[in-house]
Amino acid sequence: MAGTLQSEIESLLTSAFAPSRLEVINDSAKHHGHAGDDGSGESHFTILIESAAFTGKSRLDRQRMVNAALGDIPGQRVHAVAVRASAPGES
Repeated sequence: MAGTLQSEIESLLTSAFAPSRLEVINDSAKHHGHAGDDGSGESHFTILIESAAFTGKSRLDRQRMVNAALGDIPGQRVHAVAVRASAPGES
């Protein structure tokens, strides 16, 4: 996929979950020089996502759903992905 890894993540999650809220935050600069910093500027991300698909799912199930939608990105193409997934109406 052409473009940045951040836009690829946004596209994959939008397709998988039709989120009512989605923020993909590139945290890589905070980890410059630390383990997992590959120098690409796209090694660490935080994902804030709200979708009806998460209704009734546990936190662990939500994490697994997001990781599945991202395919080989977590752990292979990106060092760290933090996920905060919620259903509409949750705080």
